[in-house]
Amino acid sequence: MPDETNKPTKKSSGWSAARQNLATWDKPALLALVKDLYDAAAGNRDFIQARCQAEDGGGEVLETYRRKIVEQFFPKRGEGKLKLGEARKAIRDYRKATGNIPGTAELLITYVETGVKFTNEYGDIDERFYTSVESALGELAALLRGDARELYPQFRARLAKVEQETDGIGWGFHDFIAGEVGQLEDELGEP
Repeated sequence: MPDETNKPTKKSSGWSAARQNLATWDKPALLALVKDLYDAAAGNRDFIQARCQAEDGGGEVLETYRRKIVEQFFPKRGEGKLKLGEARKAIRDYRKATGNIPGTAELLITYVETGVKFTNEYGDIDERFYTSVESALGELAALLRGDARELYPQFRARLAKVEQETDGIGWGFHDFIAGEVGQLEDELGEP
């Protein structure tokens, strides 16, 4: 029978091990680590700034994430790369960093509006594109029916404009947009 006492021990890894280690650090060491992370990558910088300004809910931090979305459709130079995953990631990152529901709703409507503008400017895209925009609208609608219900009046005109601007677009896109916007109006609009 093998001797179990001489077995190599498995090293702890992952967040649990890091957390145990970090719990022993003093405040200056933790701040130095956060600064190193801040300096290491733009994504870290954006996340830390968003977390620190979460109470603000808008302003510069929200605009940083909005630019990340718009840049995928309409970059300052060249043509849009349509890295839709990057644009959707900006929304998730903002929400994770801030927990700010109104800002998240704003980024979702920005994604939808910008997607509609893109298809109107460049013509028929592909099913993946339309599905992504529909998904963002669905997520926004879920927020407006739930945690962001009181925000519906602020989004009402923008949603109606999106519906109007999709008229004539195929792939069932306009039908989906019109259905979602109409249902929101039925549920949340003024009686």
